[in-house]
Amino acid sequence: MADHDLRETVRARYAAAATAVTGTGCCGPAAVDVDDSFGAALYSTADRDQLPAEAIAASLGCGNPTAVAELRAGERVLDLGSGGGIDVLLSARRVGPTGKAYGLDMTDEMLTLALANAAKAGVTNVEFLKGTIEAIPLPADTIDVVISNCVINLSVDKPAVFAETHRVLVPGGRIGITDVVADDHLTPEQRAERGDYVGCIAGALTFAEYRAGLEAAGFTDIQVTPTHPVADGMHSAIIRATKPTSSDTATANS
Repeated sequence: MADHDLRETVRARYAAAATAVTGTGCCGPAAVDVDDSFGAALYSTADRDQLPAEAIAASLGCGNPTAVAELRAGERVLDLGSGGGIDVLLSARRVGPTGKAYGLDMTDEMLTLALANAAKAGVTNVEFLKGTIEAIPLPADTIDVVISNCVINLSVDKPAVFAETHRVLVPGGRIGITDVVADDHLTPEQRAERGDYVGCIAGALTFAEYRAGLEAAGFTDIQVTPTHPVADGMHSAIIRATKPTSSDTATANS
């Protein structure tokens, strides 16, 4: 399948998920089925209690990146593939009124749902942007923390995602991502046997590929830590990395 067609398949799948949550539309695709390895079950009760039911219902991730990103008051956070907004809303509460949380999504239906969820939650320090994670519509060096929840595996151009993430982060900025990662011995064909692309399985990188991709984009302090299995040889994982400061780069080159 061509990259354009694959991206459109992903967009349609998650548009259907948003429509299922809002109850709009007729005779469209059925709601997306997810198991206990994905979705709202991976958030604490305290987190879920802060949010509108629609934000929880639209959660299709494989972890809780806001719990691993160690967000601090006043920080600017960007969620890649923000969907119904669950991680943006949680991030906005963590960074407080002096901080800001951005959500980026390519799906109109998810953006509409996210805006409605933000209004219901009474959260104002948020902004939702339409675009792809391969071409982030924000200036360079403007974000302190990039998070993402089981979305990068869906990208058809992961090197572009890593490069764009590095670009928008301030020097010393960091990533706190949850994603599906494959054991290093699994070939692309074997990954596809375990699940489809839009189901977050076939497009997953291996542990070594993930580290290499982040290194190629310029990240350091890379950690890829599995948390729980989602298929045979496939894991939900926490990915952390840092964009070096100029002094870090100078030290490394000296």
